[in-house]
Amino acid sequence: GVDSSRAMISLCRGRLPDHEWIVADMREVSLGRRFDGILAWDSFFHLGYDDQRRMFAVFAEHGSAGAWLMFNAGPQHGEAIGSYRGDPLYHASLAPSEYEALINRFGFEVVEHAINDERAGGRTVWLCRSRGDA
Repeated sequence: GVDSSRAMISLCRGRLPDHEWIVADMREVSLGRRFDGILAWDSFFHLGYDDQRRMFAVFAEHGSAGAWLMFNAGPQHGEAIGSYRGDPLYHASLAPSEYEALINRFGFEVVEHAINDERAGGRTVWLCRSRGDA
């Protein structure tokens, strides 16, 4: 797992000590390895528009042929400031059509896209699979 927060990585290490945890900015990570699954959950949408666009190259760099990619975003293009434990928290989302274009451009295909899915706590979820041709 990768997170820029030392506190979050410490929590993860405490809960799952047999796993690998890396303190790093997801926008700059380059692990030199490929994975069968990539999960950007409750993290990706805190990035600005351009950073989100650039993340698809990072996903492609780290996904093996047939890899699963799952991320959550907002239901439509826009920015919002929410709060978490009393602190302001930035959220941004591209338009669904732009996500779909980026997914395809970087060698993935959409398997499922659910908007405000109750099964995911009301989140908008993208489940994609690498075509292995990027």
